[in-house]
Amino acid sequence: MKHFKLLKTIIVTGFILFPVTLLAQKVRPSTFSFQSTEGLLFLLIFILIIMLAAVIYLRSKVIRVRNQEKQAQKNKEPKSLETYVKTMNSELVEKCLDFRHKKGKNILIALSLLLLHIPVYAQTNQPVPTPGSMLGEGGVIITLILLAIPILGGIILLVVKLNNTLLKYQNKKRIEEAKEIITSLKNMPEEEVDKMLHKKKEELNYQLHHNELSGDQQPEDKKGLLSFNRSADLPIVAPKKKALKRPDIDPRLSKLVLWFLGSATFWLLFGTSIGEYLGIKFVAPDADHVSWLSFGRLRPVHTNSVFWGWASLAMLGLAYYTVPRVSNTRLASFKLGWYSLWLVNASVLIGSICLMAGVNNGGGEYREYVWPVMLLFAIALVLTLINFLKTIAQRTTREIYISNWYIVSSIIFTIVIALVAYIPTWQNGLGETIVQGYYMHQGVGMWFMFFTLGLVYYFLPQQLNKPIYSYSLGILAFWTQILFYTLIGSHHFVFSSIPWWLQTVAIVGSAGMVIPVMAGSTNFIMTFKNAWYKVQDSYTLPFFLVGTIFYFTGSLQGTAEAFRTTNLVWHFTDFTVAHSHLTMYGIITFFAWACIYAIVPRLTGREAPQITIGAHFWLALIGLLFYTIPLMYGSTLKGLMWMNGKPFIESVVMMAPYWLWRAIGGSLMWISHLFFAYNMYLMFKKSKVMDLNEAIIQEIEKENPISLTDKNSNVS
Repeated sequence: MKHFKLLKTIIVTGFILFPVTLLAQKVRPSTFSFQSTEGLLFLLIFILIIMLAAVIYLRSKVIRVRNQEKQAQKNKEPKSLETYVKTMNSELVEKCLDFRHKKGKNILIALSLLLLHIPVYAQTNQPVPTPGSMLGEGGVIITLILLAIPILGGIILLVVKLNNTLLKYQNKKRIEEAKEIITSLKNMPEEEVDKMLHKKKEELNYQLHHNELSGDQQPEDKKGLLSFNRSADLPIVAPKKKALKRPDIDPRLSKLVLWFLGSATFWLLFGTSIGEYLGIKFVAPDADHVSWLSFGRLRPVHTNSVFWGWASLAMLGLAYYTVPRVSNTRLASFKLGWYSLWLVNASVLIGSICLMAGVNNGGGEYREYVWPVMLLFAIALVLTLINFLKTIAQRTTREIYISNWYIVSSIIFTIVIALVAYIPTWQNGLGETIVQGYYMHQGVGMWFMFFTLGLVYYFLPQQLNKPIYSYSLGILAFWTQILFYTLIGSHHFVFSSIPWWLQTVAIVGSAGMVIPVMAGSTNFIMTFKNAWYKVQDSYTLPFFLVGTIFYFTGSLQGTAEAFRTTNLVWHFTDFTVAHSHLTMYGIITFFAWACIYAIVPRLTGREAPQITIGAHFWLALIGLLFYTIPLMYGSTLKGLMWMNGKPFIESVVMMAPYWLWRAIGGSLMWISHLFFAYNMYLMFKKSKVMDLNEAIIQEIEKENPISLTDKNSNVS
């Protein structure tokens, strides 16, 4: 089965990459010709995929037949007729009885009747495809195409012939086995065979009367231990394991966490709606002529609202649940938590209005908010840090769990870098450029990534119901990320006026990030070990798995971008945009969704429908791939065009199809967010239908006015 899965993966990958390859032209991607280098490359890749798929398919078939032969050799003892009778159906039993009473009939007739329960595959001979004529075309390309056609035809013919041969071989073995059965049927005493067949016939015709176990007594669950699902409806998809509400969570904490997550969901919808509109502008630049809706103003609204609104609020809300849980104590102050919530929301709201009105910090990416707005966010972080430190200080566990290491350190780093970035002392010339580089990357790596990894170290083992694979790998990833990530800020300004040695330090730090990424990825994947079967039965684990995959690929992609040779090609292109979405969306957002789907049902006792969670997952994943892959491919071509001295406008024309793919992928992602918001609504809302048990309790309380608290007080 694993070979078939690999085959399907290759085929699906080929179909996904087909339009991208088709459009991958130097200047005008809409024109495709087999006489171009890209056309030749496409042809060779296509032939390679076909050959690889054929080899995998044939190998799987041969392995399956070989395993059957090995199993047959192990069981050298001939099977008795009783063994085969046990597998017969009623029709076959009748036919065998008729056969015993009509010995004069040809054995082949009996053989055909016996094989009714054995699937026999029809054999067909496929004609050899005839190569098409390429008259009027010349050159080497034509020759290669003419050679490729019979090669493809030969591959197809080979697959068909070998497949038919294997099928014939399998059917031959089954026919031989059937003949042995018929021989035994003919040679055994008639009385013995009839007794055996009649017994099997009675077994097949037997019907339960539904009182075999209970007799005349009605079934009754006196202990109230059993529950029955009386719905006979067939589900469209396999049911997932449900989360159970935790009764030991403080209602005040639940309310605080849900408000954080609800606010985060709002900013996700708001920010990505802005992003969806900006994606459309790449395809239709003249969509509007309103200054507040111009690209230059809306772009920072999009990035900052999803950064500081969605991701930050989601992380903080999840941390307010995680920190007390891993500390085995209550939250130090709910009041400080509420203050943090309202300050962050106020910061994002006021900041978005200011940006749309043209009031900004001068173009520094991710710090477009003016300092009074960002001060509100900083105060929220300070209050949160105090709250978490007090909570950890009163922990009842000996050690500080690794999640708290990541979360607290992340907040400290962010407070420091925010102060450095907004203090005007060094905000001139190259100093501002260097500070901007470090601020931007500390925001992504030491705030979002560091914080999220701390959450994963709690929620992933919880969802898998097993400890993290290696605590030591987590510590290694922790300290090496602090060591290397704090050095990489200026790798976005390679070949600038920044000192050469400082650029080199950033590149070395980027290369060093391989260590924490490999350590963290290995830790998460090995935690999945021996628990992969749980993925198909869980709402949350697919999100964790996708986040882990993108954590590995997206982070190493950032390392690859940092080198001078690659930076020369990709800098100032949309490759960086694709990379940022691969990390912020593929890692941070997918991990955040995984944690949210894990925690909210435990807080509210309500879950979203499986079908809408699945729609959310697949639309987000497919949309992200449609968004990033074309952008990375097109941006590579764009950078090569610049290096070859092509006019800038030609690169803009060349990017048009890839921006279209970007808009399609962004639209799918945005639709997935609508599903996510709907799921959150279903998990948040209270049921309007009263539960029967609750109704009974209310009626009892009406009859008996003594409350439970009164009873408890009397007992005490």
